[in-house]
This record gives sequence, structure tokens and C-alpha cells, in this order.
Amino acid sequence: MREVTRGQAIVARVGIGAGEQVADGRWARAFELPRPTAPPRRSAALRPDERLAAMLSGRDAALACEELAIRARADVAAGRYREAALQLQVALAAALRELTPWGPRGDLAARIDELRALQPAADAAAAAALEGGLDDDATADVERVLARLEAALRARSVVGFD
Repeated sequence: MREVTRGQAIVARVGIGAGEQVADGRWARAFELPRPTAPPRRSAALRPDERLAAMLSGRDAALACEELAIRARADVAAGRYREAALQLQVALAAALRELTPWGPRGDLAARIDELRALQPAADAAAAAALEGGLDDDATADVERVLARLEAALRARSVVGFD
């Protein structure tokens, strides 16, 4: 199940009304919130329609590390840092293996080396999570390593789907 964002809503209203009235979409009084003014950022790395088409046509593959990284990001967003640390450890291990075939393309070799260098921090955070909790430094490491993993996954998409 995915988190729903404001950008996905057709309309957002804030108002008051009786329970059945509001359930039927009628309000005693309501205000429609304006859509966000800044257009969503869409870089070459984040074109979901193109990525889906590439996956359906067999030009790209869904990597296990991508799903694991998404789960880790959801845990971080929800403040579940222990779970995020454990998810990140597995996501990083999977990424180091799954991204290797793309190493010669673009700057992925350097990004893979960076991820290898970050692996001890991810392992230490996961060990702390198993022992009961993360301190502020371990929490910061989880966020930093996850951000770099996500950057590497975006870079893989940028180099193309062929």
C-alpha cells in the first residue's frame, strides 16, 4: 500500500458538516484548497510512464533493491528508523549486486564504489536496530545512506533502458 500525497488528489477541501452529509460529498461550509503552485519536479530519472513502458517491453528490469529502498524510505517517513535500518541493510546488499552490470554506464561505477564505502555505516545502524535502538548518529547514517542509494538508482534510470 502506498502513501497518498497531496499531488495525487484531484481536489482538497476543508470544511464542516454532518457525518452523512460529508460522506455524500455535501458540506455545510467548505473551502477548496488551491493546488500547489510549483509544478512537480520531473527529471529524466523520474519518468514513471517511460520506466513502466520499458519494464513491460523487457527493456528494463525491476530490481529487488528498488522495492527494498522504497520500503526503507516509507519507514523513514513514518519515523520507524529501526525498521528502516534493517530494510536499508538488505537493500544496500542487493543494490551492490544488482547494479554491478550497469557499472560501465554513466557514472554508476563511482556510485557503486560510494555505496560500498557506505556499507559499514548501514551495517552498524542495522546492528544497533537489532540491539534495541538507534542514536542520532545512526539515524543520520540511515538517512544519508538511503539518500545515496536512491541517487544511484535514479542514475541507473538516467543512463537509459536499452
